[in-house]
Amino acid sequence: MLHSIMAIDAAKLQTALHNFVSGTSDIEGVALVTPDGLPIVAVLPSYMDEERVSAMAAALVSLGERIGSELLRGNVNQIAIDGEEGYCILSNCGEEAVFLVLATRMVKKGILNLEVKRAVDEIQSLLM
Repeated sequence: MLHSIMAIDAAKLQTALHNFVSGTSDIEGVALVTPDGLPIVAVLPSYMDEERVSAMAAALVSLGERIGSELLRGNVNQIAIDGEEGYCILSNCGEEAVFLVLATRMVKKGILNLEVKRAVDEIQSLLM
């Protein structure tokens, strides 16, 4: 049985991430990474290392999945970090990718969650 392999359109993913970041001043950066910590595409502040951010995101998702499993919470859909300087949200984009969002403290959490959900839906459609 042959499987057709479609190439991921990195340009469309990059455009989608850029549009997400430029859509509001409260989003500081985003990245799409593989579950094993490799960057796919990213729009991050210049002082952040894309490789390092990707590796940390994957490590956090892996730990979150283990916690979800051990505590009988099921599959993890999202991990959120609430820090003094802002928020970090990691959302599952299927088996192939994790979506990382960095936002300021000024962001409205409800709107952020809605926008992240919309972005994840768009990204998943681009990964198919």
